[in-house]
Order: sequence, then C-alpha cells, then structure tokens
Amino acid sequence: MEIKQPHQRTEQTLLPQPTARRIGIDLGGTKIEGLALDSTGAELARLRIPTPQHDYAATVRAIAELVQQLELRAGLPSDGAPATVGVGIPGTIVRATGLVKNANSTWLIGQPLERDLSHALARPVLCANDANCLAVSEATDGAAAGAELVFAVILGTGCGGGIAVNGQVRVGPNGLSGEWGHNPLPWPTADELPGPPCYCGQRGCIETWISGTGLASDHRRVTGHPLTGPQIVAAAAAGDAAAEASLVRLEDRIGRALAGVINLLDPDVIVLGGGLSKLDRLYAHLPALIARHLFGGGALATPVLRAKHGDASGVRGAAWLWPA
Repeated sequence: MEIKQPHQRTEQTLLPQPTARRIGIDLGGTKIEGLALDSTGAELARLRIPTPQHDYAATVRAIAELVQQLELRAGLPSDGAPATVGVGIPGTIVRATGLVKNANSTWLIGQPLERDLSHALARPVLCANDANCLAVSEATDGAAAGAELVFAVILGTGCGGGIAVNGQVRVGPNGLSGEWGHNPLPWPTADELPGPPCYCGQRGCIETWISGTGLASDHRRVTGHPLTGPQIVAAAAAGDAAAEASLVRLEDRIGRALAGVINLLDPDVIVLGGGLSKLDRLYAHLPALIARHLFGGGALATPVLRAKHGDASGVRGAAWLWPA
C-alpha cells in the first residue's frame, strides 16, 4: 500500500466505509491509551494498556488488539461499517518513505508503522505526531474550536509543538511542522549560551529550557538543589524565593519562544497542554512577556489558552485525524 499523509489521501479506494464512529490511539512511551467517539465527540469507551518496550512487532499487535477491544466495548461496528482509526505517535512519518523518524520510543524509528497498522486492522490508519494531535483536538472541539490556524504546545517532560489548519493536521514534506522544541531559544542572554546539550545533538534547544526536565535542570544549575518540576512549583507557592526565580526564568523563556512562533506563523490561537500547562500563572504572565519580543511592538492579540481536554486531548485529536 502506498503511504501518504492525511492531506494527500484522496483515492476513494483508501477510504473506509462511511461512519460517524472514530477511534483514537495515543501511543506513549509507557502507556497506550485509546478511546472511541461518536459523531458528536462524545466518548463511547476508553482503555489504557502498558506499551511494550523495545519491541516493534509487539507494539503493533498491542495497538491492533486495543482497537478491537474498544470496538467491542462501544458496540462497534453495529452496521458493518468500521470505525476510522487515528494514532498519535511520539515522532513523525516521513512522506516520501512512510517510515517513522524522530521518535523517542526508539524501536519505532525506521519502521512502516502506518502501513503495518493498516494491514493488522484491515483498514487504512492515519498516524500523526502527538503534538499535532493536540492541535487537531483543540481546533475541533476544544479551546480553539473553529480557529483557522492553531499552534499547540506540549509542555511536559519534553517540549513539542503542533499545527492545525482548518481543523486538520499540517505535516509538511519533511514531517517537521511544529517541531518548535528543537530550535534555539530566541534572544538568549549571555549566561544561556551555548545552552544545555540536547539529545538531538544540538545545544540550547528550546526543549532543554522550558520542559519540565528543563525547569528542574535550570533550578539545579542555579541553586545546586535537585528538585523536580512539581517540587519547584510547590516551593514557589510556599514562598521560596529561589523557586520563584526559577519560575520567572521559565516564563520569560516561554514568552521568548512563543514570540518567535508568532513572528513567523502568527496563529489565531495558541493552546498549551502537558504538565506545565496546569500552571495558572502562565496565562496571566505570558501575554506581556510575549509582547516584548513581537516585531513592531504592541499588545499581543493572540489568545494563549489552556487545552480544554487536558491530558485527553492528544488521544481525542488522534480520533479526529480523519476529516468529517
């Protein structure tokens, strides 16, 4: 089967039978979560299983079995029409080869995951980067519902970005749309150069500064105290000045990084997901911090919003990868 990206799939022979039911799968490093949705986006069933470690064939089998279990629990298919299946992955699929690259679940790299899942489930399956799935979810029925151009950010253990245009994932010929976290931190100060080493082989990537891991590393470098991200947040709330300073540095760096996105892409809405997105203070402080670095100055017109569907947004976005 020829591997194509979602926006290229126009051949009628590749499309499943018409159906209002959707299944989304979120393939994480330690767990695989799946859900079934009806035509309104209401949840019909949800399941979670451990991710097989360092075993590609077992991962494919686990996803296929999870889809089948979701169909059983949701009573699908009742009319002979299969549910559509979308999968969010911690990497991307290269258009020209159909192979996975840039996956932190390294056993997926170089594998034809979309093709193998389509074969295992006897229907076409669409795969997309998990941050792109967040963007699709929030653009469809989330915090950015109806927005034309959405930039979504995952601020978790790492830092990722995704782009949705008119509710559909933007992939690009290199499979790199939204790979925001592996650009240099904009407008670095002298003490931020050359920046921490990143697993991608570069130094000073945005991800090394504004992820949960980056926050903890920055706090340790400055204070000598090895606290986790949640511990830093709790200490700041309790009045610890050093922890508060670490959060101020974090917010400033997020502001600079998002100003770079707006100067280049100018999205209608920015949506934040991941563990750090739960910090209420971000939504109060970021607009002014971003505005400092906007070309031409002025107040920020782009809303920065928390993901409506929270931790479930990625798996919902996977379900919405197929157009209505």
